Amino acid sequence: MTALGRPRDPAMERRLHVASCRLYGRLGWSGFSVEAVAREAGVGKASIYLRWPDRAGLLVDSLVATLVNLEDVDTGSLRGDLLALARHHLAHYVGDLKDAALRMTTEASLTPELRQTWEAWRESQVLAARATVRRGIGRGELPAGTSVTLLLDTLLGGALMHALVTPEAMLPADLDAFAASLVDFVLAAAVA
Repeated sequence: MTALGRPRDPAMERRLHVASCRLYGRLGWSGFSVEAVAREAGVGKASIYLRWPDRAGLLVDSLVATLVNLEDVDTGSLRGDLLALARHHLAHYVGDLKDAALRMTTEASLTPELRQTWEAWRESQVLAARATVRRGIGRGELPAGTSVTLLLDTLLGGALMHALVTPEAMLPADLDAFAASLVDFVLAAAVA
């Protein structure tokens, strides 16, 4: 038996995720609606409601799928792991969806409809990053007394501040090279 109706567009969900993030980045939660996302993505509202029950579900799913989802990184070396973390953060704070990433960081915890999911996601990301550094300490790549929190705050705070304060025209053309120099700087300070 064949399915009735038109087959689902396999790229539609990705298009909706990106449209949701762009809209949220521009307008925030107060300007975010299913109708606006439908217009932004060029789809009908029914296509959205088939996938998500409400705007909060749509936005959270879109933010997690598109911007953030850092798994426990394990490249085999602490430098490689920290490089993956730095690249991940720089890509989102400098990339084409940076407005959504920055708004999510500042607005999600203040929005009742998003707070619980945001807090749970944020905790999972912090625990994953800390596990990465602790694994490096366990392998002897850092001294046993290294502050996991200070190392991560310095590395990821440096990436975030670079993205926030550097004019777009002055951002490095090679973000990977910048991430590597940031990681090397932080590691040198940690082992000194």
